[in-house]
Amino acid sequence: MLDDLADYEASVYSQCGEDGVLGRIFDVIGRQSRYFVEFGAWDGQHLSNTAHLRLDHGWQGLLMEGSDHADGEIVKREFVHAGNINALFARHGVPESFDLLSIDIDGNEYWVWEALEGFSPRVVIIEYNVFFPIDQACTIPYDPDWVWDRTYYHGASIAALQKLGRAKGYTLVYTDRFAPNAFFIRNADLPAGYRERPLGEITPWNVFEHAAPVGGRPWVHV
Repeated sequence: MLDDLADYEASVYSQCGEDGVLGRIFDVIGRQSRYFVEFGAWDGQHLSNTAHLRLDHGWQGLLMEGSDHADGEIVKREFVHAGNINALFARHGVPESFDLLSIDIDGNEYWVWEALEGFSPRVVIIEYNVFFPIDQACTIPYDPDWVWDRTYYHGASIAALQKLGRAKGYTLVYTDRFAPNAFFIRNADLPAGYRERPLGEITPWNVFEHAAPVGGRPWVHV
């Protein structure tokens, strides 16, 4: 019933246990296409959520990265934003339904996932901003040219992503204990009888009373 995911945290290439969590999720819900999309994917291995699947389990898919870490072959050099996400998927031949989408672009995660249409990953892993109380649904304003300045000002809160996931037909099932990654499963793929847990039980990052100090820069409430 996916209530034991913390016990499966383990990393081969991933940052903080995502490899093991994804393995457990797909053991429970099954593997279909064994196809993934990951962006930003860095060099395809460093802290990757899909390298273990690709290199050790025969999965295939699309890796995209907006920086010089992309080699242009294994990892496509693409700067992903809400305005081009659907065109990029179409151009690179992403199937309409596939097993895994991993989003980590340090900024526009909310807006890119919101903009995705016509493609339906069964599992979505997405990075969130931990510096919010769990009752604040906020994200940075959309900027197609956004590049993270390595401050607190980035991304979306877990409440914002949970709200978006629900609107798109997904359920939040887990967050890493030591990294800001949230795992969603498409509702049609949830185990029979699965019951969603309260957000306060899912995320360990629920100790903040106020949003992060960002020097007066705005948040969008969603």
